[in-house]
Amino acid sequence: MSKVLENNNISNNEYEDLIAKSLNSEKSKEKCIVEGKVIAIENDVVIVDIGLKSEGRIPISEFGRSSQNLDVQIGDSIKVFIDKLDGLNGETKLSREKAVKQAAWNKLQDSFDNKTFVTGIPTNKVKGGMSVDLEGVTAFLPGSQIDPRQIADTKDLLNKPLDFLILKMDKYRGNIVVSRKAISDIELKEQRQKLLSNISEGSIIEGKIKNITDYGAFIDLGGIDGLVHVTDISWRKINHPSDVLNLGDKVKVKILKFDQEITRLSLGIKQLTDDPWEKVNELFKVDENYEGEVFATSDLGVSLSLKNEYDGFIQTNELSWLKKPPHPSKILQTNEKITIKLVEINDEKRKLYFSLKQLKENPWEKIKDTFKVGDVIETTIVNKVDFGVFVKVLDEIDGMVHISDLSWDELECSTLLNNYKKGDKVSVKILDIDTDKERISLGIKHLVLDPIQEFISKNPIKSIVSGKIKSIDEKGLSIELEKNISGYIKKTNLAKERLEQKIDRFAINEMIDSMIISYDDKLRKINLSIKEIEIDEEKKVLSKYGSSDSGASLGDILGDALNKKKSE
Repeated sequence: MSKVLENNNISNNEYEDLIAKSLNSEKSKEKCIVEGKVIAIENDVVIVDIGLKSEGRIPISEFGRSSQNLDVQIGDSIKVFIDKLDGLNGETKLSREKAVKQAAWNKLQDSFDNKTFVTGIPTNKVKGGMSVDLEGVTAFLPGSQIDPRQIADTKDLLNKPLDFLILKMDKYRGNIVVSRKAISDIELKEQRQKLLSNISEGSIIEGKIKNITDYGAFIDLGGIDGLVHVTDISWRKINHPSDVLNLGDKVKVKILKFDQEITRLSLGIKQLTDDPWEKVNELFKVDENYEGEVFATSDLGVSLSLKNEYDGFIQTNELSWLKKPPHPSKILQTNEKITIKLVEINDEKRKLYFSLKQLKENPWEKIKDTFKVGDVIETTIVNKVDFGVFVKVLDEIDGMVHISDLSWDELECSTLLNNYKKGDKVSVKILDIDTDKERISLGIKHLVLDPIQEFISKNPIKSIVSGKIKSIDEKGLSIELEKNISGYIKKTNLAKERLEQKIDRFAINEMIDSMIISYDDKLRKINLSIKEIEIDEEKKVLSKYGSSDSGASLGDILGDALNKKKSE
């Protein structure tokens, strides 16, 4: 040793210093990444020379699944991580895997510090998001950071290289959080700034339909959204934007209003074409017929489309000459093409009003040429209501049979009405035709003779009839003359003398005679009197036995007459 030192002119102290420096230099490389050369591959390890006093050994599992499937060969230069110098067996412990991860961490840290994008591959779905491989380092992609828009299925993103922005790094815990949405936000912001600098009110731009609501459609213009209100989609009235627009379609729009401060865009689609209403008077004339297509029906009438540019409407009362026509949906069907007559051009409502019934002759103008009051017709019940039934008379003319005209017996009317149903065949008699009010009154009970009229024909005025007292009130007596035929005796007609006009002297079910003194055709009311019988008897007695001028009292004369009659 001393000879060597003498030949090199190095002292013992200097030699010890060199040894110490060499050891310190090697020690300083521990836990660092160095360049090494593969010098041998054995069954379970790869031997690497890193320029130290001893070679390092790396498990072959870090290079592949088996010795026949390695991604390294003898003589290759590779980067390795010095895990430990001079282990238990005096060997240097190396790791290629840690070198890869350490290099990756360093690169990722640089990207994080400089806010640059990194490339990674989503490997699988985990709770709350996805796992991403960043060059050997596993990162977490939260579900909220996958995309600015909600993605229904993230399977399409698996195993595909994607760009990410690192949001958070913690090397100590081995935690990295990345975002794909942040990149999209940056790109959208750049697109928005570029878009805003190139547009103004009146600009025409293409966009994609992003969302459809009841009040309009949102259009993605690339970095910024704009709204097309439902009234700015079409010159025609539409029920819902989805009637003419489809989600995801590309459309051209015109910028109607641009508020730079809040970056709000109001868009229009119909403004890209001329307003068809400006030509309405050239294309349409009142009282002329046109072809239209039924767009919708409602309680108010029928909405029409004409020439695919104009809105038309038929009010319910213009659909049929019927006084109460059925629901419009019973007359016309959606998408049905029809011929109609134009009756009004309404500039304020931008609507054309039509009539369907005016294409036919008004049946009310010929009704009196076909029928007259008193005619009996066979017909069909078309509707039943609480107050009667409607029957078909002629074409689109219906007539009504009021419930009170179903039977002469008022008590039977409700029962008869309940028994009738739509479609029943019935015979009716025409009672009245009012063309001004477009109304025909009909009767069923009039097909038979009125029982009261028949009774009066057999018992004319001044006839004396017998009846049973049915009811008593303060004003008089109700008398049942025959079945369903009644008369009434007012209190003043109970007796000639006022003192004898007492109601309490009569009883229910008592049989009495009375005289028919009048009949009310309209009310079908028979007025009776007991007093008139007395007066009539008095006149007969006076004419037979003398007058009151003879000096005898009327009571005496009547008494004598009665006695004489008894003796006979």
